[in-house]
Amino acid sequence: MQSISETQRSGPAIAALALAEREDEVFLTLTVAGQTCSIPVLLVRDVLGPQAITPIPLAPAEVAGGLNLRGRIVTAIDLRKRLGLPSADNADKAMSVVVEQGGELYSLIVDQVGEVIPLPSAGVCPNPPTLDALWRDVSLSVYREEDRLIVMLDVARLLNIG
Repeated sequence: MQSISETQRSGPAIAALALAEREDEVFLTLTVAGQTCSIPVLLVRDVLGPQAITPIPLAPAEVAGGLNLRGRIVTAIDLRKRLGLPSADNADKAMSVVVEQGGELYSLIVDQVGEVIPLPSAGVCPNPPTLDALWRDVSLSVYREEDRLIVMLDVARLLNIG
């Protein structure tokens, strides 16, 4: 693999290089508006079916509200809104992927949860220049398969709201 020159070592380029240099990691795939995405499975604490979500007054639009997970309040983030996408027609069937960040639990509301798969580093590519700016801001890189691209999301950046 070629190294990135010093002039190319910007934040996203470094993140993509670091991801590509890792051994094969295991990811949970999820779907948002027909796009397959992935997050590292080690960040996932739980996967939930449709949940009752209580709105939080004056919260940013991406914050769908809060939900109760075994007595603990979890902030629910609507990934469609976070990524600048229209609301789903079947929002009542949305699933929640619970992740932990900074000692807090967050629920990422997605359309579907897929499978747990290894993504060999050989298939990891930098974000394409045509990727929407909102997606580029929260994506480490993409994984290329024969028939699709999987956007590899950066959970910390996803949760950096406001």
